[in-house]
Amino acid sequence: MSNQNQVNRRQFLSCAFAGCLTSVLGPFAKLSLAAELFAGHPLAPKLTHHPAKAKNLIFVFLTGGFAHVDTFDYKPKLQSDHGKEIPAWGTQKPLMGSPFEFQPYGESGLMISELFPHLGGMADELCIIKSLHTDIVEHFQATLAMHTGSATIPMPSIGAWLSYGLGTQNQNLPSYMVLCENIPYAGSQVWDNHFLPPLHQGVRIQPGDEPVANLKSKSQAVTLKELERIMLRDINKIHVRERPGDLELLARMNANDTAVGMMQTAPMVFDLTRENDATFDLYGLTRGDNSSFAWQCLVARRLVENGVRVVELIDTGATNNWDAHGNMQDHRPKAERVDRPLAALIRDLKDRGMLDETLIAICTEFGRTPFSNNMAGREHHASAFSCLLAGAGVQGGTTYGESDDYGVEIASQPCHVHDYHATILHLMGIDHTKLTYRYAGRDFRLTDVSGNVLQEVLA
Repeated sequence: MSNQNQVNRRQFLSCAFAGCLTSVLGPFAKLSLAAELFAGHPLAPKLTHHPAKAKNLIFVFLTGGFAHVDTFDYKPKLQSDHGKEIPAWGTQKPLMGSPFEFQPYGESGLMISELFPHLGGMADELCIIKSLHTDIVEHFQATLAMHTGSATIPMPSIGAWLSYGLGTQNQNLPSYMVLCENIPYAGSQVWDNHFLPPLHQGVRIQPGDEPVANLKSKSQAVTLKELERIMLRDINKIHVRERPGDLELLARMNANDTAVGMMQTAPMVFDLTRENDATFDLYGLTRGDNSSFAWQCLVARRLVENGVRVVELIDTGATNNWDAHGNMQDHRPKAERVDRPLAALIRDLKDRGMLDETLIAICTEFGRTPFSNNMAGREHHASAFSCLLAGAGVQGGTTYGESDDYGVEIASQPCHVHDYHATILHLMGIDHTKLTYRYAGRDFRLTDVSGNVLQEVLA
């Protein structure tokens, strides 16, 4: 037998493994095979720890801390005891009933505020977690915790962890993209990779005329573009060869390749002209709008449709957000901005058969106090607040946990931010205790040294 026809044990096992990957990863098998067998694309899809319910995550962050007792945690006793003083923060504080009406929605009868009538229409797809709590009651730290699991020391964001653990489904687009019109509390740290390889950092998409800066090449001739790519690739290879192990250099090389792919793919994703009128009407979007939250939600659907693993939507920045200290009526315009588009996103994904593989998390950094100093606004409250889950693997039309009669403390089934993250990772096919990265002599993970999957949430 000639050398060309001989197959050694290692080659045989590699081919066998390749066959397994082909059956598991389906249309993305070629990309994975290239990475596994030939040290190819570093973001190739990876096998999960267990069968995943969700392939994609849309992470929606409503900045500033919306009031749980005015949105998704109905408290009739808080209404009836409006004005009654209770012990709070070392003194007596008057209870403040919600100025907004609640009503049951859907077959499940979930009680949802008048602020969210469209989301109410999707109640049977929602799981409302009413017992969330976090560690620090300041915006910067609480925002950091909701994104990275750490309220004190910046860590990799949840999107970076999922990129690291799962890879991408489309090498022409980043695995983690963040639609962010205005910078939130904690800034770009909320989508940072920190100690994870730099290629897992979130890529900010800024709504407007040019969502991705420098997407159009200045070189018009295809041949010239190719020459530029070849020259840049050769220079980079020489540079990396002289500096082995430098992840920053490797990340920049990969970023250049991704940029080329984005020039081909991203313009199509951001071009909404082919969406029909019914879709525009569903989202409450007018043609020519390229910056509203409705535009962002529709683009989020198109991004996951094109293989982006994690898409984050940040509705407002560090000012003019849900931080309603002075007047709870400030929640109205904030809710009007996001309610219809979020409901449309859920409906659109469901109608397209994509909700079965897309997980949606709608969250904020903390809640707001059921009592008030001025009987008009509410203060920060970290002891009990509400967030939502919907989509792949989530039991819709349900609630998890309860706060007490006034929404001050947790009454049952507490859910720390680590538990929320552990559940999201579980639905994405990841055991949160096994997704680790060794840095500075320690194995780090998103959930630090705690976190429990909320089994009751799972469908």
